Amino acid sequence: MDYDRWQRVTEWPLIIASAVFLIAYAWQVIADLTGPANALAETLMWITWGLFLADYVSNLILIGREKRWRWFYTHWFDLCVVVLPMLRPLRILRLVTLLSVLQRTAGTAIRGKISIYVASASALLIFVAALAVLDAERGQPGSNIETFGNALWWAFVTVTTVGYGDYTPVTELGRFIAVGLMIGGIALLGVVTATLASWIVERVAERDAEQEAATVGHIRSLETQLADMRGMLSEALGRER
Repeated sequence: MDYDRWQRVTEWPLIIASAVFLIAYAWQVIADLTGPANALAETLMWITWGLFLADYVSNLILIGREKRWRWFYTHWFDLCVVVLPMLRPLRILRLVTLLSVLQRTAGTAIRGKISIYVASASALLIFVAALAVLDAERGQPGSNIETFGNALWWAFVTVTTVGYGDYTPVTELGRFIAVGLMIGGIALLGVVTATLASWIVERVAERDAEQEAATVGHIRSLETQLADMRGMLSEALGRER
């Protein structure tokens, strides 16, 4: 099996694995599982980790020796998904790239897909960050993030860079998650701003094109009228002679 075919075959299984990991992780953290239930959630997460590890190794093998190092340097996210379990649910964002948005123009279609991607990424980033910070902070000395509601509120406040300060992480891992969430929020805001700017520029360009077309049409109409007047004048002069 070649690399391209492997990508097509594993696309949906990896999306399903991401969803399974997200459900298991959310169940474990929100319900604060113990005993057999916690063991089941851990097993599901380890199985999905094994799938992503197998996919990563398979990609390295199938890409070929000539392109292997280049693929490695250009696919840091895939490596992070294997190394950092909290990033595994982000694979589910591949789903939005498979949804076709029917638009009239290519630019509008691209913006539509970007809008869906940004909305999905924002919701997933907030949800995963809330789970991760609750998992890191709950039960720690001095922590005030003890429920999923607190964690979700903290994630919304952090990703929007509002920073009320009513809930703050006290552990090193919690602060690391906060930094990642802030960077992610700024990046998503940049995408939204760029998309809006692109829409405005296209609208202005369309208006200019319409005005230019109207001007050209008016000039051609005047040229036609002048040609008709010249013809009428020539006929009148010919009759006088």
